[in-house]
Amino acid sequence: MPDLPFTQNDWERVERDTVAWWGSELERPLVYLTTTDRTETPPTCSFITNYPMDMPAEEVVDLYAPAIEATHYYGDAFPQWWMNFGRGVMAGFLGSTVNSVSDPSETVWFTPASPLPVEALTFDFDPKNAWWQRVQALTRAAVARWDDMVAVGHTDLGGNMDIIASFRDTQQLLFDVIDQPDQIERLVARTAELWIQHYDAQEAVIHPPCRGTTCWTLIWSPGRTYMLQCDFSYMVSPAMFERFVMPDLVACCEYLDHGFHHLDGKGEIPHLDHLLSIERLRGVQWIPGDGQPAPHEWLPLLKRIRDGGKLCQLFVTPEGARTIVKNLGGRGFLFVIHHTGDESLDPAQAQAFLKTLDEEDISK
Repeated sequence: MPDLPFTQNDWERVERDTVAWWGSELERPLVYLTTTDRTETPPTCSFITNYPMDMPAEEVVDLYAPAIEATHYYGDAFPQWWMNFGRGVMAGFLGSTVNSVSDPSETVWFTPASPLPVEALTFDFDPKNAWWQRVQALTRAAVARWDDMVAVGHTDLGGNMDIIASFRDTQQLLFDVIDQPDQIERLVARTAELWIQHYDAQEAVIHPPCRGTTCWTLIWSPGRTYMLQCDFSYMVSPAMFERFVMPDLVACCEYLDHGFHHLDGKGEIPHLDHLLSIERLRGVQWIPGDGQPAPHEWLPLLKRIRDGGKLCQLFVTPEGARTIVKNLGGRGFLFVIHHTGDESLDPAQAQAFLKTLDEEDISK
């Protein structure tokens, strides 16, 4: 068993309160607060694509174990690990080229292996794809190492239009939705089918050995959850969002038990009404983006999300969390806390913050 500062009793508590949160029965927010003893954690690659493909999966997983085991979990936080192969790696599973760079800064992107006209593009599930086999091998290794004590997350499959853009490039896809919309609708429908097939195949390894599911962001469900996204939507109108993005989101939300959507930047706000109309969409993650006011400075937007009946995840400072609770209450929020103070935050300090948050919520 892993040497974790987290017990079966902790998992039972997290599961109980998170299930209540999903059911809108928890009177307080969920709060994820962690600190890590950095002196005990050797550096690792942000993207697993930067490790050799022939490096045994068990050895790769072992590299990440010290950080998980040196992390202290407060509030509703839980041990989690997911395989970062780059945003939208499902494009790689379908045959696009995976480009990975480690220096000077890590990044991964996807390009067409052999560019084709849009009408010639076809997508199929390929169980022998090298990248897919690598993800599955790492998933099996992680589950075997941590059993039910660490939530092993699905890799970042990506959003439908973002995956298609990896075969057309973003600029060309902007022309395609105008010049050949029927072809894009065909690809969108197929991508949604394959997204579910890849998710399901990875979940078959993860669940039931692990407790529930998680993904590329900190969120957990006893069933199937995922943070859905579509970066391409930043560049299109609400009408185009409705035509090309909504069918995929609706299909994925119908499949998932607890679907969330990643609302990334003010350019995606015009699509919020469409998102709020998806009955099976359980929540919205708001990310303001670089150079924008912090999440707690968007109170009208946050109120709109909550009034629309959706849960809301935010990455905030302790002061930001207090501001939101003071103005909107904490119910229905999930706060991932960025601790900006001394990294050696002790349990007493963490509990003091959580108590303060509770007191401000009660006084709301």
